[in-house]
Amino acid sequence: MTPPRIVSLVPSLTEMLCALGLREHLVGRTGFCIHPREVLRDVPKVGGTRDVDVGRVRALAPTHLVVNVDENERDAVEQLAAFVPHVMVTHPLVVQDNLELFERFGAEFAQVPGVRGAAAALSSRLRAALDRAQARRFEPLPVLYMIWKDPWMSVGSQTFIASMLAHAGLRSVIDVAQPRYPVLTLAQIADSGARAVLLSSEPYHFTQRHCEPLREALAGRSDAPVLHCATIDGEMASWYGSRAIDGLDYLAGYRERLGRALDRAAAHGGIR
Repeated sequence: MTPPRIVSLVPSLTEMLCALGLREHLVGRTGFCIHPREVLRDVPKVGGTRDVDVGRVRALAPTHLVVNVDENERDAVEQLAAFVPHVMVTHPLVVQDNLELFERFGAEFAQVPGVRGAAAALSSRLRAALDRAQARRFEPLPVLYMIWKDPWMSVGSQTFIASMLAHAGLRSVIDVAQPRYPVLTLAQIADSGARAVLLSSEPYHFTQRHCEPLREALAGRSDAPVLHCATIDGEMASWYGSRAIDGLDYLAGYRERLGRALDRAAAHGGIR
């Protein structure tokens, strides 16, 4: 059987492929596929997640292409599908979808020694992480998770990120009827009912200074809620695959720290 030659256009799944023991079969990646850094340096880049160089991919003669519904452009994927025999389309929406993901990749690349066992091990670790999160029994805390600025964009309750947050007791306040990635005004953020606004480190690289526009939005409002503003590791909250295992533990710790910060903010009033 011909050894697989894999091009991955999804950063989190590139990391997962390495965790499954498939690094030697990875022949192409995007410039955003950076983990694990120490083993990806020599893997050729084929552009970005949304601006793939079709010619470069063709030259690599892959047998498999790994893509995601949210992260990659359909037109580009269709062009690549014309000459890549196996296109693996992914679209995890809840944390438990990773179990199917591990099983699917383990079966697809079962010819490579050790892959099935590695996939089973990831499944066991994820189940254990889910059990640990459930044992914490966090009270649901309403939050807004922001992924972009100009315009401000959040994540809906039907996204993978919202599912990850929910397992740590962080509930997205975006209504189910709204788009999966809604655009919000500062006034909508202020009136959202969230107790905290979480500024993700990716895809927009938020820092604490981005809280200032939120302070201005609430300035002069006597009924302004206590709205805490903090940064959050976007890779830990949004990357599915193997990263989601550590992500669940990270978010549980984050939820505890956020709770303490909210108590301090409430004592002082306003945004902190």
